[in-house]
Amino acid sequence: MIVKNEENSLARCLDSVNGIADEVVIVDTGSTDRTRQIAARYTEHIIDFEWVDDFAAARNFAFDQATSEYILWLDADDVFEPQDRAKLIALKRSLDPAVDSVTMNYNLSFTADGQVAYSLRRNRLVRRDRHFRWIGAVHEYLEVSGHLLHSDVAVTHKKDKVYTDRNLKIYRKREQAGEDFSPRDLYYFGNELKDHGQYEDAVSYYTKFLDTGLGWVEDQITACQKMADCEAARKRPDQEIVALLRSFVYDLPRAEICCRLGGYFADREDYRKAVFWYEQATQAIRPADPIVPVNEAAWTWMPHLQLCVCYDRLGNRTKAQEHNTIALAYHPTHPSMLYNEKYFREMDEGSVLENA
Repeated sequence: MIVKNEENSLARCLDSVNGIADEVVIVDTGSTDRTRQIAARYTEHIIDFEWVDDFAAARNFAFDQATSEYILWLDADDVFEPQDRAKLIALKRSLDPAVDSVTMNYNLSFTADGQVAYSLRRNRLVRRDRHFRWIGAVHEYLEVSGHLLHSDVAVTHKKDKVYTDRNLKIYRKREQAGEDFSPRDLYYFGNELKDHGQYEDAVSYYTKFLDTGLGWVEDQITACQKMADCEAARKRPDQEIVALLRSFVYDLPRAEICCRLGGYFADREDYRKAVFWYEQATQAIRPADPIVPVNEAAWTWMPHLQLCVCYDRLGNRTKAQEHNTIALAYHPTHPSMLYNEKYFREMDEGSVLENA
């Protein structure tokens, strides 16, 4: 682990792996709170690393301190929930030593009733003797190869700090120094700019990224969606829809993009076109690669809920009710669907369907 000022979350994280990890290595990048004292309750391996605005450098240094056969990495605001802790113990007992890297789900957000709303996969457990390295000063990634195992273990992210402009400052500093950015850096610089409301600059960097023709196809598709978000914030609807349609250049339509297009037309009360795109979302083909992150709502209940609303606006109550029923099958406790169900049951012509 690399840490800095994590006194509020570190014990929770280390408790979740206590008794599983054969050694715990903590690399401190400049804590001024009680982080080191808390870490000392779990390990003697607490090493200082001078922060150099480079996450990959810090993580590679941390990896270099490990001595066991496999390395598991975590952030301080990550945790293994009890069911995943049990799965991790079972994995440790049964893991084939031929496996070079184990991927795990990374659960990042949840619905009100505790269901996973968004997750992605990370290479989380790797053989030390393969000497895999981290790449990237910001939004670093672990470059792996060989025999991969896609496990059912999940790491849960429990963010308890306010997001800062730290990463944006690192990128701006590199920009001012005249550094050449890799395609991946262009994409993540765009993300940082977007997250801080600098939409024009974000669009510029997303465009630079896409114009390279390089990078992960999923980043290309997501860049189009985020560019559309920026254009919407800038109140440029023509550029917004062009950005969404550009995503079709890179692969088959994703449900997320189809839902976004449906929403674009629904917002303009063009329900016929909205229905077309929401229907496309329900028929989209999921990527076969388990590493690809997906928004589960877009691939399950959300387009059906929106189709319910659109069909009702078009006067087709039968189709509206049909899609609400499908949506409920995916998410039986969603308040909007329950409201709609009651609305149909009572056939109250004065009621108004709720959107998601």
